[in-house]
Amino acid sequence: QVQLVESGGGLVQAGGSLRLSCAASGRIFSIYTMGWYRQAPGKQRELVATIGNGGSTRYADSVKGRFTVSRDNAKNTVSLQMKSLKPEDTAVYYCNVLSAYGTAYWGQGTQVTVSS
Repeated sequence: QVQLVESGGGLVQAGGSLRLSCAASGRIFSIYTMGWYRQAPGKQRELVATIGNGGSTRYADSVKGRFTVSRDNAKNTVSLQMKSLKPEDTAVYYCNVLSAYGTAYWGQGTQVTVSS
């Protein structure tokens, strides 16, 4: 069984920073990408940032230059450093792990609320 445990969400004022972390445990073989998605009320879940095995990254246009994704392959952890937060960043953020076999795993989600 695979578990993804997220931490670091919360309430912050616009312009502030937060750091999300996710630890993966269990029987995960050949992790391909790790990353973060988010879902705001009434909207579809969307990609925020992902990072591949070799460190290649992908960001949503809306977060480029403000968010930084990183991972520790030895510990199976992925983090998201968020700066210059905006009210439109308010959402539930989900950790995602994609195995080389195409299996996707999701965390339970952590709420990020940015007040104006």
